Amino acid sequence: MRLGKVIGTVVSSTAAKGYESRKILVVQPVDPKGIYNGTSFLAIDCVQAGVDDFVLTIEEGNSARQIIGDPEAFTIKTVVAAIVDEISS
Repeated sequence: MRLGKVIGTVVSSTAAKGYESRKILVVQPVDPKGIYNGTSFLAIDCVQAGVDDFVLTIEEGNSARQIIGDPEAFTIKTVVAAIVDEISS
């Protein structure tokens, strides 16, 4: 799992198999203090996350397919699996 902050959304008129009718988010990895840490990436939204939400992502194909409930969506690798309510150390 990876902690990130949603910084945008992607709109596409054409989508590969498995991406049809799914919301794609731009996620920026962050550390526990919320400081940007790494390169942003795209993830399928499974939890109704939005811009400025802190989220947990899963970046492994089989786990991602299980979360979205589509074992045939082989092109999907990364999903937003949770919205983070609070981070404490």
